[in-house]
Amino acid sequence: MHLKFDANQDFQLQAINAVAGLFDGQARANASLTFALGAGFAAVPNQLALDEEALLTNLRKVQSESSIPPDNTLETIEQDIETVGGMRQARFPNFSVEMETGTGKTYVYVRTALELYRRYGFRKFIVVVPSVAIREGVLKTLEVTRTHLSELYDNAPYRYYVYDSERLSQIRQFALSDGVEIMVMTIDSFNKASNVIRSDRDQLQGETPIHLVQATRPILILDEPQNMESELRVKALSLLAPLCALRYSATHRNPYNLVYRLTPFEAYRQGLVKRIEVASVVKEHDANKPYVRLDGIRAAKHTLTARIALHKLLKDGTVKEEVVTVKPGDSLEKKASRPEYEGFVVEEINPLDGKVVFCDGTEIYQGEAKGADKEAIFEAQIRYTIETHFLRQARLTGQGIKVLSLLFIDRVDNYAREDGLIRLLFNKAFGELKAKHAEWRDKDARTVQAAYFAQKRRRGGQVDVLDSVSGESKEDAAAYDLIMRDKERLLSFDEPVAFIFSHSALREGWDNPNVFQICTLNQSASEVKKRQEIGRGVRLPVDQSGERVRDEKVNVLTVVANESYEKYVATLQSEIEAEYGAEGLPPKPANARKRTTARLRKEYMLKPEFRELWGRIKQRTRYAVRIDGARLVKDALSDIDREPIQPPRVTITKAVVQASTDDMFTALQSSGAKTVMDLSGRYALPNLVDVMAHMMAHTTPPMRVSRGTLLELFRRTTNQTAAMANPHEFAAVAVRVLKDKLAEHLVNGIEYERINEWYEMTQFEAEIESWEDYLVPSRRPDGTDGASLYDQVPWQSEIEKAFAEALERRDDVKLYVKLPGWFKVDTPIGPYNPDWAIVMEDRDEHGTPSGKPLLYLVRETKDTAWKASLRPEERRKIHCGERHFKDTLGVDYAVVSAAAELP
Repeated sequence: MHLKFDANQDFQLQAINAVAGLFDGQARANASLTFALGAGFAAVPNQLALDEEALLTNLRKVQSESSIPPDNTLETIEQDIETVGGMRQARFPNFSVEMETGTGKTYVYVRTALELYRRYGFRKFIVVVPSVAIREGVLKTLEVTRTHLSELYDNAPYRYYVYDSERLSQIRQFALSDGVEIMVMTIDSFNKASNVIRSDRDQLQGETPIHLVQATRPILILDEPQNMESELRVKALSLLAPLCALRYSATHRNPYNLVYRLTPFEAYRQGLVKRIEVASVVKEHDANKPYVRLDGIRAAKHTLTARIALHKLLKDGTVKEEVVTVKPGDSLEKKASRPEYEGFVVEEINPLDGKVVFCDGTEIYQGEAKGADKEAIFEAQIRYTIETHFLRQARLTGQGIKVLSLLFIDRVDNYAREDGLIRLLFNKAFGELKAKHAEWRDKDARTVQAAYFAQKRRRGGQVDVLDSVSGESKEDAAAYDLIMRDKERLLSFDEPVAFIFSHSALREGWDNPNVFQICTLNQSASEVKKRQEIGRGVRLPVDQSGERVRDEKVNVLTVVANESYEKYVATLQSEIEAEYGAEGLPPKPANARKRTTARLRKEYMLKPEFRELWGRIKQRTRYAVRIDGARLVKDALSDIDREPIQPPRVTITKAVVQASTDDMFTALQSSGAKTVMDLSGRYALPNLVDVMAHMMAHTTPPMRVSRGTLLELFRRTTNQTAAMANPHEFAAVAVRVLKDKLAEHLVNGIEYERINEWYEMTQFEAEIESWEDYLVPSRRPDGTDGASLYDQVPWQSEIEKAFAEALERRDDVKLYVKLPGWFKVDTPIGPYNPDWAIVMEDRDEHGTPSGKPLLYLVRETKDTAWKASLRPEERRKIHCGERHFKDTLGVDYAVVSAAAELP
């Protein structure tokens, strides 16, 4: 197979021309030998005739043509460096190209180098990469594009090679050649004083290799420069004395002077990369054993803290995953409000090892999860990946497309060892599933898989990575060559390997166009960014002839993730927003709200009508209830027996990722949640009565039911089988139903009586601060002071706002107050805060005062359909309010939707 390239893709040509345009006005320089000042050697350097002012003018023109806001200054790096002639300042401009992963970034910058040679005679280029995986990808691109680019550039003489500290003759060749030289270097090969390139060498007659490089004034091409922003690495780049630096990435940390941008949204919308779908493999309805995941460790000046995800009991009785911050001595039992976490007390937070140790001896490492049924989720992910691979390959074989799957694993040992969990799960699933697919039936699991796990070793003062973690066996070397260097063979039907395993080495820099499935076998949401993960497989695929396939029905990447598809896509979106800064975020509202103050009209508190109103409503009460226990159990059982108790299980849900016109990635669910594994019976049964009693005590408000009642519920339910399969789910459902029925019984049987306590007028605050938009001025239509106790009335709903405005328009309303939050009526289901207290003059049908006593009212404002739309808890509180005010205090109480409904 020979990969083929399209030389006329507009977006790539725009990126190439943008960089070439920076040097507009530069005459083409011929090769000339220049002797280094104070040295006994010469070099053929790059020559730049333009000054910084001309470069800035060209930059602004290029940016305008690329619809990028023009910069006012050149972004330069300045460093003092050691040269053959002593210390001097290196100063060089930086220009950035932003291209989404999978759109041909490496092709673009290699071709850009040849374009700069053709137009301006620039000859010396150094491609600097942060890792060996990226280095191998660059070398592969240089290899497979050689014929294509030679034809495009009239066989322009160019050489490429990787810098090798044991072959320093390359450096002399790089310096003296009058052709195009492209040297590929890892940043680690020259960022330390001990590196060979920075030492005097006999092979170069005592010269320091880096001085030869400096003499060439190379143009640096930085691949993934966000990994070269440290002070040490910036200084190392400066040490090469470059003419300029061209920075290429999809995720720049510092964009410097940006000259071209192809956003991920634009690439996605134009079909320049594969569409993405997410197959979400998650565990549902299972809180039967404590779940703990270590998300991160933070070392502050005097404290160590850790972020831990756990399953927390919420106030409504449900259990939900939450991330909490802990320090040594903290108890997860208290943080989660669940006795299942007994013994999980933080004993040690170790930032060096990235772990947290609990007092019961449990250790958990960053990114690791315990209690997550890792094996079950891994098994479901692997089986789904293999099945999807088989089905997709069956569809695409006729089009000459070989399908590859990439599986990211959580720990190297889980695959590298013969008894590694992931290796065993894959072999088992492959053996079982291949029987249904004739073309795979005779394949051996061992022959279809290969792995690459990076391992550092030092060679000649240079840190390099060549071998898999298992050592330097022939099998390891063959897998490395196949995955990293022999892309064409990997894409051929003649090569049996179709499943590739890696830990982190392939997460950046490496990709293969025919990766159609990416399976993330990590114990938690990966620390590695989603964009890095999917970047390994978004490039458009090729067929057996090497032609790029542009069929949208074919070009789909399936990510098999162990989190919900909503969370996966939301994380992907947030990463892009973080990388794009303010450009990725919605604009602030034009009319930002202002804070203001409502002031108490103290003179109104002296009015007789207010004193009378207050005297009627200030009284506090206590309540008593009567409950029929047998009826409560009967009513609760009726609902519990009808509730579906789902078994703990692993499900897969698929969603398609879409890019909207307003640059948002969203998920469109394309399938329901399909159960792929039932986890029933995997746990020791807890004491259900204890679990339910604990839940009842930790709801809001806390409710206590006798253990006998709880036991009676379990004995009489017809849902016992489901309760045994998923005890915690049954307990949560039973508590929710019981709490609801208990509240209903409490409210229906409630009676209030006065106590020797009351609210004082002194509790009214002199000033209330609020948003200006949420205050209604208390003014009559003629501009005089209104009837409210405060000069502005706070509101929390449009109904309340309209009600306050209408009260000001009624002259029979003598005085009113929006009752403050501290004015509460106790109820069995939590405190109730009524809305309004009102003093009105009684009038006849002609609007004439009737002469009758003033009306003293308490009103609750709700919409017209409140009886049907309110939550049961709110309806019950209103019922209690009526019993408190109307039946016990003798105050007129009602629910209204508008001021027109007042007497």
